[in-house]
Amino acid sequence: MKSIQEYIDANEEKYKEELFELLRIPSVSTSSKNKGDVKKAAEFLVNQFEEIGLDKVTLHETEGHPIVTAEKCPHDDRPTVLVYGHYDVQPSDPDELWKTPPFEPTIKDGRVYARGSSDDKGQSFTHIKSVEAYMKTGTELPVNVKFILEGEEEIGSPHLIPFINDHKDLLSCDMVLISDTAMFGEDQPSITYGLRGLAYMEIKVTGPNRDLHSGVYGGGVENPANLLCEIIAKLKDEDGRIQIPGFYDDVEPLTEEQRTAIHELPFDEEAFKKNLELKEVHGEKGYNTHERTTARPSLDVNGLWGGYQGEGAKTVLPGEAHAKVSMRLVPNQDPKKIAKLFKEYVESIVPDTVVVDVMEHHGGHPVVIDLDFYGLKAAAKAFEDVYEKEVLFSREGGSIPIVADFKKVLGVNSILMGFGLTKDALHSPNESFSLKDFHRGIKTSARFFEVLPDFVE
Repeated sequence: MKSIQEYIDANEEKYKEELFELLRIPSVSTSSKNKGDVKKAAEFLVNQFEEIGLDKVTLHETEGHPIVTAEKCPHDDRPTVLVYGHYDVQPSDPDELWKTPPFEPTIKDGRVYARGSSDDKGQSFTHIKSVEAYMKTGTELPVNVKFILEGEEEIGSPHLIPFINDHKDLLSCDMVLISDTAMFGEDQPSITYGLRGLAYMEIKVTGPNRDLHSGVYGGGVENPANLLCEIIAKLKDEDGRIQIPGFYDDVEPLTEEQRTAIHELPFDEEAFKKNLELKEVHGEKGYNTHERTTARPSLDVNGLWGGYQGEGAKTVLPGEAHAKVSMRLVPNQDPKKIAKLFKEYVESIVPDTVVVDVMEHHGGHPVVIDLDFYGLKAAAKAFEDVYEKEVLFSREGGSIPIVADFKKVLGVNSILMGFGLTKDALHSPNESFSLKDFHRGIKTSARFFEVLPDFVE
């Protein structure tokens, strides 16, 4: 194994340059004008896999963006690990808030700043490079490794589940390895064993058939923007409790054991507030910040617009107003059921003075992985060997819907081996990723593949 780790150390600069080449591709899946860029990123990964020497390297076209698969499976009697990641990224806007160009990787204070650096190009690239270390040193992979990298994660992976259903044999495995989460803290490795689910909705309120002069019509016509604010205000009460009837029906209360486990994690609320430049935190009454963000459901407005948005004043009564709302869900909550309850509640509180349309975008089931799973134990060993620090196990507030889908379709657990940090600014301007953790991530991945056979039950 020493030669593997030495190879990784010797190629640190090469790995960075290759990552930067990938980061320069603006593979924004939400934008039709970037469709060619998303394809270019997929082709870059195909070239990487072919150059490494993997088998069955394939770019699969879909009705949306491509899916890339590859594998190296030298064993009949050892575990097969399916590495999942995504090469599409969020839009960079608002671009004026970036301190450096979003698609020109810039190094500062040991971090690379670029869109996708942490979510998820940098993290998923660690596993490609660790496999390369085995291939280039002529060392046989200790386990079988397969890859599936998609270009639609940031738009809800609409073509991934059909692809998995149609390619179960190609993707058959004993576990899925995903690096798209954060460690608990700097130099503090952690493995995420629980994720919240997601129900993502959009509300459109339509009033008059056009924008109106607010002086001529104000006070005589319902203002969609005003009413939308009223709708949103009725979604939660002053204690942070969600007011949708039936929303909490399937939520199991946190046990004292679960709360104790959360409290034992070294969460620093003062540091949390300082990082966000907040005077005080806010959330559901009766729970602390860490409980609220990892183990309790939530509801938040993600976007709100209507009427005049330009510079200066325009006295207009908007003809329509819009909002996008996400709900994070906990185990036992079904995203389809929650979406239905949301739609019924919003429609029930809207007067006849407007028309409301409630649309469901995408969602995902919450998931909690058994801590006795042998893959998690192997991942913990790999982290501890590289980081030389005991691993923490934590639940995370974000959602990776594919984790539940892998369990449902392929019947396997996922290992969430994240190398990011909460300060990476995912989905925000100035996203970044620690180059130290990029390097350690490659070494941890390689070590995981080495020790995994020792943990097979």
